[in-house]
Amino acid sequence: MGSAFFYHLTRRPMEETLAMLLEKAHAVGWPVMVRGTDPARMAWLDEKLWLGPEDGFLPHGLEGGPHDALQPILLGTGTGDTNAARCLMSVDGAEVTATEVDTLERVCVLFDGADTEALARARSQWKALKDAGARAQYWSEDSGRWEKKAET
Repeated sequence: MGSAFFYHLTRRPMEETLAMLLEKAHAVGWPVMVRGTDPARMAWLDEKLWLGPEDGFLPHGLEGGPHDALQPILLGTGTGDTNAARCLMSVDGAEVTATEVDTLERVCVLFDGADTEALARARSQWKALKDAGARAQYWSEDSGRWEKKAET
């Protein structure tokens, strides 16, 4: 049984926090699906990851290619299990289900605390997962470092 970790972004941009979390997931050997809501935004994230430091390269690809099943990190908008992901990272309000929280090692929900719509969406996701009995943690970076603020 996994857990959902909600990351309330207030200091760092989403792509920076995402890269940090992807490094951690990749280091433990979890295939990751990064799920967004807009293909253009996922292409932008793909480009950001390619421009990262050489010593911190994260092997990844965009969903829809011929080698999706082999990608350690797959970026897309689909809800399928294309790369046998053990970790799901939701960005831009992408859907997350209680079943995914139960069956995956980790689900991460990243949301921009300065965006009222993103904040409302994350609160709705938190409530839905909590009501379904899923384990969840809320993390904040308000103090300058990540701190766990709540847990179900």
